[in-house]
Amino acid sequence: MKVILRQDIHNLGRAGDVKEVRDGYGRNYLLPRQLVELATPGALKNWQLGAERRTQRVAKETAAAKNIADKMTGMTLSFTRDVAEGGQMFGSVSKADIVKSLKAAGHEIEKDSIELPSPVKAVGDTEVVIKLKPGVEAKIKVRVAPKAA
Repeated sequence: MKVILRQDIHNLGRAGDVKEVRDGYGRNYLLPRQLVELATPGALKNWQLGAERRTQRVAKETAAAKNIADKMTGMTLSFTRDVAEGGQMFGSVSKADIVKSLKAAGHEIEKDSIELPSPVKAVGDTEVVIKLKPGVEAKIKVRVAPKAA
């Protein structure tokens, strides 16, 4: 199934790209969520006519994302967790905790933007990458300290 992406989709492409996807993926996931439209000759012509406006909009969105990334880069988020005598941490710091902490700091970030393969389960500093747009990312530190007994 040939489709035109309406917005950036992770591991698939950027808005405006024409991609070949499996029928089930397109019909059951992409089309119902209005993430794509079928690549008919008429639709392709319409997308080509609006290419300049989309390019300007994408450039503006990328500039805004770079501005946010500059503000966030080098930021340190601190968390405290209970720790056993052997250094074993009870609980962890997950993406949801990071999103909540960033929101408190004034940054609205989606949970899927955070590159964290598994929750942080160790005391100390961990570097976390936040992908705001394709090619625009910010690196922040997550510091986990033991809770005072």
